[in-house]
Amino acid sequence: MTYRTQGVCSKAIEFELEGDIVKKVKFIGGCSGNTQGVARLAEGRRVDEVIAILEGIRCGFKSTSCPDQLAKALKKAISE
Repeated sequence: MTYRTQGVCSKAIEFELEGDIVKKVKFIGGCSGNTQGVARLAEGRRVDEVIAILEGIRCGFKSTSCPDQLAKALKKAISE
């Protein structure tokens, strides 16, 4: 799946789910080291666990962040 991010440096997030497990995450753009770290920490975890950990994280004065956008992407994916 591809999720178009809003309000952050990354342009999109590509991810794969296998049932309720996050299998693969790749941020397009953004701070490379940080987004790679978030992606690796999310992979192999349950979707609800990743959402609970990342939802609501802010980046500076922004109302969202790349981790928060991943949480939004996962919530959208499981609602469809």
